[in-house]
Amino acid sequence: MANRPQYNYLDIGIAGEDLVAQWLQSKGWRILHRRWRYRRGEIDIIAQYDGEGAWEENCFPTPPHPYTLTPLLTFVEVKTRSPESWDAGGRSAITPQKQTKLWRTALMFLAKYPDKAEYSCRFDVACVCCQEISKELSIVEISQQYLASSLLEGYQFVLEEYIPGAFDCQTN
Repeated sequence: MANRPQYNYLDIGIAGEDLVAQWLQSKGWRILHRRWRYRRGEIDIIAQYDGEGAWEENCFPTPPHPYTLTPLLTFVEVKTRSPESWDAGGRSAITPQKQTKLWRTALMFLAKYPDKAEYSCRFDVACVCCQEISKELSIVEISQQYLASSLLEGYQFVLEEYIPGAFDCQTN
């Protein structure tokens, strides 16, 4: 019996992004871009909410105004970590420098797609936990407290936290 290859760092990140993108779509969001790059910046997921589908408490920091017809655009930073990560599940990695980099990349996105420039925008953070499933465990119980989960090639991915409007950016 051959040992299965270990997931590499990039694959785990992509699998975490896949989980978040699927979850957003299930909440009525439309995924516009994945891993959008411009010069020295990248945004993991760019999603748009047009007000279709059920409004959910965890998708908006406050309910959308009923008379607002402008879609909401979100720039999502996904952090996929192991359960014992040193950086609080990725939360500590969203430094002021990282926020500025995301903000500048978002500005480049809006410059490239001027039809989106008038949309309401925000920056969200998704924290995904990735854990290898041991051979002894054939079924992994998922606690109801998690937003979403998936199993992939011997790994369990759990969307532990989705933080809408996680930060406001200012130029430094």
